Amino acid sequence: SLVYTSEMKPGNHTFSVSEFLLLGLSEHQTQQLLLFGIFLSVYLITVVGNIAISLAIVSDPHLHTPMYFFLAHFSLTDLGLSSTTVPRMLVNIQAHRHTITYAGCLSQIYFFLWFIGLDVFLLAVMAYDRLVAICHPLHYTLVMSPRCCILLVVMPLILAQAYSLTHTLLLAQISFCTDNIIPHFFCELLPLLKLSCSDTYANRCVLTYWGGALTILIPLLIVISYARIVAAIVHIPSVSGKWKAFSTCSSHLSAICLFYVSAIGVYFIPSSADSASKDRIAAVMYAVVTPMLNPFIYSLRNRDLKSALKRFLSRRALQSP
Repeated sequence: SLVYTSEMKPGNHTFSVSEFLLLGLSEHQTQQLLLFGIFLSVYLITVVGNIAISLAIVSDPHLHTPMYFFLAHFSLTDLGLSSTTVPRMLVNIQAHRHTITYAGCLSQIYFFLWFIGLDVFLLAVMAYDRLVAICHPLHYTLVMSPRCCILLVVMPLILAQAYSLTHTLLLAQISFCTDNIIPHFFCELLPLLKLSCSDTYANRCVLTYWGGALTILIPLLIVISYARIVAAIVHIPSVSGKWKAFSTCSSHLSAICLFYVSAIGVYFIPSSADSASKDRIAAVMYAVVTPMLNPFIYSLRNRDLKSALKRFLSRRALQSP
């Protein structure tokens, strides 16, 4: 049962919601077992893939370069993003209980926004790394020094923390009335704002400005970076050099497109009668499917990474009893 705490005020009731009801991806009980199997499989692939890439990069001295340093952090971020939503959903399906506490909901939103913000900033950092490597190869080692690489990881951590904390603190200030049903499989910011009976002007202003930075400004910087990269690749004299530069950048571009197309599907497609259903599908894409696919995207055309993964897995196999 859902619990409310109510206080009588002149002319109205104010309710403090202690639980929210998550509708999940399907309300049909017959589909729950299928969804459990699918998302458990996807999550296990995500965990194994992203941890394998991170460990392969750490254990192989040949991959101790800025590009792979950022990729290892990106893989761990993807793992965190998936872990914020999927395990909770699996527990809810297994327990036949689709409620989440108010504190649990705020915590989930905090970590989800933190990992989403970190994903976006790291994508921009990785684009900058490729820009320097291809457009200024003679200065690459000097520009991408160990100190600079650490700074380029610490800054996204701080910015993502600010983004997440701002939204969470503002969300904690608003109140909810009788409706506490979230048409989603996890606590997401926009559905919660729609449930509020308080003034959410400040929340929406922050969402607009931060959202503009994350979904317009940073992608624009990435596009400009890749426009310069393409122009530089065209002028590379050797075909093998062009192919190597293209294969390195194409995986990164694939990850960017996959992430942003699904995210834009949530925040920029006009609302309609079945918009909640479309939002859930888009959220599955950028919060669940993308973290699973990224390890394959980055290793598919990367011979160095594939070789490192093979060496790492071979060592693990030899060390196992």
